[in-house]
Amino acid sequence: MTFYIDAKKESSSSEISYLLKKCIRHHPRQWTDLVFLCIGSDRMTGDCLGPYIGQQLRPYAGQGIFVYGTLTDPVHALNLKETSSYITDRHPSALVIAIDASLGQKKHLGYVTIGNGALYPGAGVRKELPPVGDIHITGIVNIGGMLEQFTLQTTRLSTVISLADTITQGIVSLIPSENSNKNYTNSLICL
Repeated sequence: MTFYIDAKKESSSSEISYLLKKCIRHHPRQWTDLVFLCIGSDRMTGDCLGPYIGQQLRPYAGQGIFVYGTLTDPVHALNLKETSSYITDRHPSALVIAIDASLGQKKHLGYVTIGNGALYPGAGVRKELPPVGDIHITGIVNIGGMLEQFTLQTTRLSTVISLADTITQGIVSLIPSENSNKNYTNSLICL
């Protein structure tokens, strides 16, 4: 099941946190590492949601939490397979949360989706890339249907930043503070 959250609502980051916690709790397999796979390119406004979130999550990496895909080191169509294989090899017992921008219907513009199951990156622009992640989070940055590449290029940066900040706030609120517990993943497992 996929949940839709209106990122313009004041309570949206709390809703994201609650639903992400729910997805983590209901994940069927045991895990020891938490990996955030933030997909997108820093060369296209509409596609930079994932790398921007990765950049914001980078300071929280460590003690079982790993971030792949930032503005300085993005994960995109050209290196996704390689990065996914690396994650599988390096973190065989990881829970992977895949984050990406998406295109959607006009009524869902500015919404965040969260759900269990893989993310199919590039589907909005008709690219065939391998599914990734155990849980997916997307930010609907623009309307799909025609000229998708152009649509991503002309997406408002304010829309992307607003969605990214809201998603990041929801994720960060789940991560225990550094002073409260050094083993983040054990705390997250007990959510």
